[in-house]
Amino acid sequence: MKLRYDLPDADRAALEAAAPPDEILMYAVPYNICEDRFVKGFLVITDKTIYKLLDGKVLLTLPIEGCDDFRVEVMYGSCGFYIRRNGTTVLVCQFISGRNLARYSVILRALEILSEQHNTTPITNDLPERFCPKCGRPYINNTTICPYCMDKLEVYRKLFAMTKGLRWMMCFPFVVAVFSVIISFVVPWIEAQAVNRYLEPLSGTPKGSIAGFILIVLAIVSIDLFQRALSALQSRITAVSGERFIMMLKNILYEKLESLSLSALQRQSTGDLMGRLNNDTTVMKSFVMEYLPVIFVQVVSFLVALIVMLVINPLMCFFIFVPVPLAVFLIVRFWRNMNLRNRRGSNLTGKVNRQLQDIFAGIRVVKAFGQEDSEIERFREKSLKSANHNEQTERFFDTFFPIVTFAIRLGSYLILLYGNVLLFRGEMALGTLHQINAYAAIVYTPLVSMTAIPRHISNFLTSASKVFEILEETPEVSDIGLPIDIRMEGEIAIKNITFGYESYNPVLTNVSAEIHPGEMIGIVGHSGSGKSTLINLIMRLYDVNAGAIEIDGVNIKDISQETLRSQMGVVLQETFLFAGSIRDNIAYACPSATDEMIIEAARTANAHDFIMDLPQGYNTIVGAGGFSLSGGERQRIAIARAIIHNPRILILDEATAALDTETEKLIQDALQKLVRGRTTLAIAHRLSTLRYADRLLVLDHGKVAEFGTHAELLENKGIYYKLVMAQQKMGAMPKIEAKTAS
Repeated sequence: MKLRYDLPDADRAALEAAAPPDEILMYAVPYNICEDRFVKGFLVITDKTIYKLLDGKVLLTLPIEGCDDFRVEVMYGSCGFYIRRNGTTVLVCQFISGRNLARYSVILRALEILSEQHNTTPITNDLPERFCPKCGRPYINNTTICPYCMDKLEVYRKLFAMTKGLRWMMCFPFVVAVFSVIISFVVPWIEAQAVNRYLEPLSGTPKGSIAGFILIVLAIVSIDLFQRALSALQSRITAVSGERFIMMLKNILYEKLESLSLSALQRQSTGDLMGRLNNDTTVMKSFVMEYLPVIFVQVVSFLVALIVMLVINPLMCFFIFVPVPLAVFLIVRFWRNMNLRNRRGSNLTGKVNRQLQDIFAGIRVVKAFGQEDSEIERFREKSLKSANHNEQTERFFDTFFPIVTFAIRLGSYLILLYGNVLLFRGEMALGTLHQINAYAAIVYTPLVSMTAIPRHISNFLTSASKVFEILEETPEVSDIGLPIDIRMEGEIAIKNITFGYESYNPVLTNVSAEIHPGEMIGIVGHSGSGKSTLINLIMRLYDVNAGAIEIDGVNIKDISQETLRSQMGVVLQETFLFAGSIRDNIAYACPSATDEMIIEAARTANAHDFIMDLPQGYNTIVGAGGFSLSGGERQRIAIARAIIHNPRILILDEATAALDTETEKLIQDALQKLVRGRTTLAIAHRLSTLRYADRLLVLDHGKVAEFGTHAELLENKGIYYKLVMAQQKMGAMPKIEAKTAS
């Protein structure tokens, strides 16, 4: 991340005049807003002073000594950078949040250090820039791809690199295209010979024999049969290679999606990802297998026809190109317009798909609040907006296409006029005029098609860019070159970790804890205190921004993700079951599990009895998301799934939240047996469920507030004590536990 910008000459001169020579320049970052107008100013920080520069003037000078409470307040689209000095808060500058918020978060930390101690070593940040240096638009997340400045040739090169193993099949249409070009020029020449020599020879020229004419007809028929046979063969090979290509592309894309970190997937809607996997890959396949050979034929035909026309009659060749400059000008304007229209149309279609996915996923909420009519109206509005845009695009295309076609065809009228003059004078044979008209049509076909080709190219580039966005995204969580495979014992060391889903906004700060093998740790705290985030970090669904998490003395970043998670069992707060049988869902984490193992896991989770009461027992299909079962039943199947995994480290994120009191007691007894010999981390809002925890880790606003046994924490009368007292008042926790423990 760039933290030291080059200053304009005027600002540099103003800084040199204002700053003492012994001060060391450390940072220079832009700010964009001053007195409700957009500006190009710079905030310069030396080891002793803060300078605010604009247009060669120093607007503000603040010595760092005596300053405290450095903070950034996020407003609507912009941010304010504030400093408190001698008890008075000063607004230093304002800036656009999207481009500079991460930059100023580093500046905040640097100023905190400088205010406490004199440190001339600047803090650096390795985060890559998020904006395109050419156009200033944001890059696609975790890539350096700008969809507006993307190199179009690079897209084709990347796509070609992916076709290894299919190239000979994919090149066959181009071989057929070469034959088609040859035939398209040979047939008019043969037809011209038939007319000139046999049907309408010039005066003084002898007419050919009927045998020769029959041979010409047979040649034309043979060429036509050969061309049709090639076309049939091409269609078969194209069908096979096309399906293999799209299968290869989908597999690569799906494999990459699976390798992406959780945060990267959560930034995209399910509907959008499915659209890229299905629709965009189909568009790419259609272009490569169908339109690209056609474009190749038209370009080659155009060049060859041009050369032949120059040989036959240069003046007629000139007539062809009379309307070309006008046509090219119109086509270029059309191309630019269609690119913008196609990208906007793709975005509108994506919004419709995302809304559909949202509604179908939350259909119970929609019906529970009686919002069916409202959602229908919302869908109608978005669909209408997309349909109107597509209608305007089609109307624009249908209006533009005839105009350009007519402009291009003007040359053919000149050829017809001049050719007939020569014909009347006896200076040109009828067959030759027919041949020239045929070649002129070959020249015009690519020019006319150029009005349609941009649409196909634009659709292809739009879809390809969306696919390559995924393929080129760098996973935020990845294995090192030679990861370590270990047999876990279950010792966890959390060493001074700091983490934020956005690095400048930490959720956890300086969290440390030592967890011994076989120990059960309860994690408690108010909502938003960072409990689930801590669990996610231990599972390495995200990587810490600072500090380290170690298991058995090994940093989890050095352990392969497969090894790490294969020895962890988890029951998440939001239980999810796959559309399939109960047997398949329990055995999901251990596909080789026998029926005996599945039944034993279900018994331990107290799920066996209700499963056997179902019409098909363990073969009962639970439906998408498991919605044919109650919340408690789904939760017990999820617990059985974790049990059969036989993990060394067990994670329970509100594992009993969906259970009634009676079932919860049964589950607690089962969990008592399950946690023996395993390191267990359990999150629970109902503190009664953590009565058997060896120790309790209390988080408050992302920091460790308390860590100890139930009795110790009650005796301290801190945050945990207040939580217990509050739940006792609500009847959520028996009072006897608190008395006994204390």
